[in-house]
Amino acid sequence: MKTETRLPVALRGYDRAQVDALLERVDATLRYGQWGLTADDLRGIRFDVVLRGYEQRAVDELLQETIRELQAAAPIGRRPGRPRVHSGWLAGWIQNARFAGAGLRTGYDVRDVDAFLDRVVAGLRGMAPPVTARDVRECRFRSVRIGPGYDEGEVDRFLVQLAAALERR
Repeated sequence: MKTETRLPVALRGYDRAQVDALLERVDATLRYGQWGLTADDLRGIRFDVVLRGYEQRAVDELLQETIRELQAAAPIGRRPGRPRVHSGWLAGWIQNARFAGAGLRTGYDVRDVDAFLDRVVAGLRGMAPPVTARDVRECRFRSVRIGPGYDEGEVDRFLVQLAAALERR
């Protein structure tokens, strides 16, 4: 968030001192992790309406943007809409994944993809070192033209979902 945000002044608007104090707290939270301010705290904020205050609509829009920033900066498990994922469920989900064949197009080598997903499952079950979301994002598979290959788009979409799920563990 920009500390030098200039808000327009209106005849009747939000108390400038209250808004400025809140913006300082938000800035400290985003920059230094101080004050412990959360998105829920911002949703409950109310300002006094005074003469020559900040334009209400502009402040409200800035607060909505700030709420999104605070949510994005929150630890993964505390972000809204991101429930924690149980390792057992995740392992089952991976094992039940099915991908279409590449047909006549270039596809990912079936053995490479299957071996990688087996490694992820083994890590989730504690039988091998755990695979991280970063490992999933950085994995690369050989492409095949002739022979068994998985549809690259399907595998890529699955890996994006898998990385997000691993972050929520």
